[in-house]
Amino acid sequence: MKIKHFLSLSYFGIKTLISKQRKPILGTIILTDYCNLHCKHCAVNNIKATMYPYEDIRAEMEKFYDEGIRILFFCGGETLLWEDKGKTVRELIKETREIGFYIVNVVTNGTVTLDIPEADIIFLSLDGLKDSHNIIRGDTFDTIMENADKAKNSNICVYMAVNKLNYRDIKGVTQLVNNHPNLNSISFNFHTPYKDTEYLKLDEGEKIQAVNTIKEMIKTKMPVFNLYNSLDVYLKNTWKRPCYQCIVSELGKRYICGRCVEEDGLCDECGYLFSVEFSMLFSGDIKIIFEVLKTYLKYV
Repeated sequence: MKIKHFLSLSYFGIKTLISKQRKPILGTIILTDYCNLHCKHCAVNNIKATMYPYEDIRAEMEKFYDEGIRILFFCGGETLLWEDKGKTVRELIKETREIGFYIVNVVTNGTVTLDIPEADIIFLSLDGLKDSHNIIRGDTFDTIMENADKAKNSNICVYMAVNKLNYRDIKGVTQLVNNHPNLNSISFNFHTPYKDTEYLKLDEGEKIQAVNTIKEMIKTKMPVFNLYNSLDVYLKNTWKRPCYQCIVSELGKRYICGRCVEEDGLCDECGYLFSVEFSMLFSGDIKIIFEVLKTYLKYV
């Protein structure tokens, strides 16, 4: 991250704390709901199975920037399958640089490619060791690892959604990341129980076990992107929400924090640890502020 961008983001944080402003700094644009997988925990894929128009995406990128958003995510469906008007995600990332975004990240299932050096971070969905991952996402583990082996110029963060089928794999996946030369970090979320996926939700004892394992991985200096002091707050379920500093856009429709805000009661069961961390950060939690400085500067 460039020093001037770091200073600008720091100024935004200070201004948010002092004035209690609700302006977003992080924006997510959904490029498509089409996906080549049918994962057990996913409730947003292949609803229309369409690629969203380039003109609309470009217009939203420009609106985001004009509104002060400087951290951008591209998501799907499967993000890297998106194309329109001869454009691909790689072209979109180049255009974000021309517009002026500071950090541009991509979320992918890793079955297409992981060789995207244009992105600041590639968040790669890997939901367990081979057996657990393949139960959740289909027989894709070997393909993903082959793609990871080839991606020598990408900053890859494994993105694991912890649920009832894979929570015992947290330590193993972290060790896999730590030992792989092209996987730089790992970030955990917990399953948010969208309709028809409730059976994957961890019970309280399983959540405690999973959180304690993640904390152990952080203590032993494993490359975990999550913030230690947010984990107990997640368990207590006491953070402020929605997080007004994050916004999601799909086909011009916007959601504060995430798409779960429109589902009755789902926000109370949110498992997105980034939301916990950002909520605590912009509430002025001193421990989280220092952890953000240490962790984000290391992996971004």
